[in-house]
Amino acid sequence: MSEELEAIATQLQAEIAERKRLESLLCQSQEKVAKLFDGNPTPILIGSLPDGQLLEVNQSFLTLTGYAAAEVVDHRIAELDLWAQQEDKHRILQSLQAQHPIQREAIQIATKTGERLSILLSIQFFNLEPIQFVLYLADDIATRKQVEAALQQTEEKYRSIFENAVDGIFQTTPSGQFISANQALSEIYGYDSPEDLIANLTDIARQLYVQPERRSEFIAYMGQYGSVSNFESQVYRKDGSIIWISENVRSVKNSAGAILYYEGTVSDITERRQTEEELRRQRRRAEQLLLNILPQPIAERLKVARQVIPQTGSAWSGIADSFGKVTVLFADIVDFTSLAAIVSPKELVDTLNQIFSTFDGLCELHGLEKIKTIGDAYMAAGGLSHPRPDHAEAVADMALAMQQQIRTFKRPDGSPFQLRIGINTGPVVAGVIGLKKFIYDLWGDTVNVASRMESQGIAGSIQVTVDTYEYLYDKYLLEPRGTIEVKGKGMMTTFLLKGKKAKSQDEPIA
Repeated sequence: MSEELEAIATQLQAEIAERKRLESLLCQSQEKVAKLFDGNPTPILIGSLPDGQLLEVNQSFLTLTGYAAAEVVDHRIAELDLWAQQEDKHRILQSLQAQHPIQREAIQIATKTGERLSILLSIQFFNLEPIQFVLYLADDIATRKQVEAALQQTEEKYRSIFENAVDGIFQTTPSGQFISANQALSEIYGYDSPEDLIANLTDIARQLYVQPERRSEFIAYMGQYGSVSNFESQVYRKDGSIIWISENVRSVKNSAGAILYYEGTVSDITERRQTEEELRRQRRRAEQLLLNILPQPIAERLKVARQVIPQTGSAWSGIADSFGKVTVLFADIVDFTSLAAIVSPKELVDTLNQIFSTFDGLCELHGLEKIKTIGDAYMAAGGLSHPRPDHAEAVADMALAMQQQIRTFKRPDGSPFQLRIGINTGPVVAGVIGLKKFIYDLWGDTVNVASRMESQGIAGSIQVTVDTYEYLYDKYLLEPRGTIEVKGKGMMTTFLLKGKKAKSQDEPIA
């Protein structure tokens, strides 16, 4: 017996739990229906038949008419002061008595404040035993017309923007066909009209892009990010000419996330790209010109300094570096100025240019820095910018090569030109000063002595100091000149560089 009672109790508990679950679901369902009803933007009334008493009203109806819910609910439809025209009221009441549905019939109603509104009234009947219900739906014509007018204005506005925009506007399929295009786009691509463009440009990758792979890059980018900005490419116009464009595009997808089409804008940036390229060309020319004047490390530092100074407002203090061991060369063409009396200025300058251009080549060949030319004097140095242990040897090799090359240049009487060359080794300060016409120069006693070695040297010879001799004596042929008086320095011992020792004998190579 106890087992039967226990089974009955268990069954009752299960039935109670199921009933509670169903009641909860019903409550949730009722809440959802209530929310849908009250939140519906269409004004709605629910009444009963045959008395016409109103049972429910939603917020949209109250907002439209200005009434409170208490002023409508539990009142009969015939009692409400809604009717702007009596003939409308009689016709509607007759339809209610006959239970004849109404579909969007135009009538006028009065709000609580007396304002008249035009609406489209629909009446539906439905039966839930034991009560028969009637559903009233009121569509506000004025509001709908305002919305339609606003939509029409918006469409006209965007149509005007689309048709009159300066930039090209388009829609394309992922497979590469145009869906739509505006007049500006057809003009950018050289077509007579949007229709002409859409009809004839049917394969964007093959017909439009100069580099067809750009379309694949575009598709990949759109697949990953969904949009792209400033996508720059070269494209063909209808006549085959090439222009630069910039695209800003976004993907339009369906509810499942699949791409339907791309839409975006196109700008012709050909002129801008040409200007940028010309600026780059001018910048490269300016940088090359700077490198022809200054050593590369100094030119790079100067460029950085000229960028930083305007930003920081600091004053330009120049560039100066100290070098402990540098070999300096001065060379002067003997009696060159006497040519001015027997040749034209142009011939004089042409000859000097040919000689110095040859020296420039030697300077580059031996990895030295040309410092400057002064009249018919030439100055170079080794061990600057990129310090090197063989700076004295490199300068000596250049000096010997200069003496060989100068003999290939002849005076008007057929005799060869001659050089006086002076060389010294020691510490210098090197750098750039001033604000305009930059020049890389050297300062210090080493420079002054090298200049004296040239000016007090022997025509056709290379005079070097003891300091330079210490770097060269084991590899080069050097002849003692003796002791000479050097202006500003007193008596100094100097040597004449004659050539380079052979590897296996003492015969000169140069």
